[in-house]
Amino acid sequence: MQFGIFTVGDVTADPTTGRVPSEHERIKAMLAIAQKAEEVGLDVFATGEHHNPPFVPSSPTTMLGHIAARTEHLILSTSTTLITTNDPVKIAEDFAMLQHVADGRVDLMMGRGNTGPVYPWFGKDIRDGIDLAVENYALLRRLWDEDAVTWKGKFRTPLQSFTSTPRPLDGVAPFVWHGSIRSPEIAEQAAYYGDGFFHNNIFWPASHTEQMVNLYRQRYAHYGHGTPEQAIVGLGGQVFMRRNSQDAVREFRPYFDNAPVYGHGPSLEEFTSQTPLTVGSPQQVIERTLSFRDYAGDYQRQLFLMDHAGLPLKTVLEQLDLLGEEVVPVLRKEFANLRAPGVPDAPTHTARVAAAAAQDTANDSKQETQETQETQA
Repeated sequence: MQFGIFTVGDVTADPTTGRVPSEHERIKAMLAIAQKAEEVGLDVFATGEHHNPPFVPSSPTTMLGHIAARTEHLILSTSTTLITTNDPVKIAEDFAMLQHVADGRVDLMMGRGNTGPVYPWFGKDIRDGIDLAVENYALLRRLWDEDAVTWKGKFRTPLQSFTSTPRPLDGVAPFVWHGSIRSPEIAEQAAYYGDGFFHNNIFWPASHTEQMVNLYRQRYAHYGHGTPEQAIVGLGGQVFMRRNSQDAVREFRPYFDNAPVYGHGPSLEEFTSQTPLTVGSPQQVIERTLSFRDYAGDYQRQLFLMDHAGLPLKTVLEQLDLLGEEVVPVLRKEFANLRAPGVPDAPTHTARVAAAAAQDTANDSKQETQETQETQA
């Protein structure tokens, strides 16, 4: 199972000091957080994509390319790539290039985003959101899988024998997760292609997450990719830790109360009781995270949001120390012990290249057998 962190890259005032970091400071902090994630033994760093204040990560591949040069093992991902407003041709090229730069340590998460005004900024209509996600991703798959693509659709100009460059590393495209909080159409899309499904698992109760994940698992099996238990699932989550739970609650409360997404709404206590947000000791985080398996089943990737709402960099790095030293080692062991037989590992580039090679060998053997039988006949 893979463990990591994701960032939304918000530039938010620290409510305890009133200080607002500059965009430059926030970007540099995100780079430092990614390097710290590798240092403490995490598997994944993922960044969102936003094109509006108060967020800064408008160019995820630029950031991830820089991080690739400063890390050796970390899988570099997006926690949202806007499949609706980005050109599929540019996505195909950017992430294939990042694959080569990072020696395969790359995947990405498709999403529609949650900011309505972004659509007209890129010449799109929000009313076409689902249709854009479906059409654009279908084209993206062809651009990665085929050397010359001839295509015509509704939302962009046609292509005639177009070759996307560079080609995917080792002939294997980056693994794709489809991220959604509330859209069953996206769970269906992930299942249709046999891709991963990532449920953010931050704002909604367990019953909703269970419903979305189960839909994806059932449709994954329906399309013939394997059993429901073999579907590739990822979950988000948000935690804040101190060794003493009372200290964690006291310290995090002003950040929660003023957070740009959920601040000035339900109380911290209400929110932690109704959603997966966990504020407390490392042991409480372990117990709460293990409980995700009760309603999501065995899953492959767990990402935590840890740098939201104006938390200073020093505090975030302390959180990562706790996560890497006290939480993730226990979670790795416990999830491994609980995992049912036949549940696949989290996808990696190396494993997918090996699987593709094995499939090619099997296909060659089948063809040779057929040719032999035809000759004998």
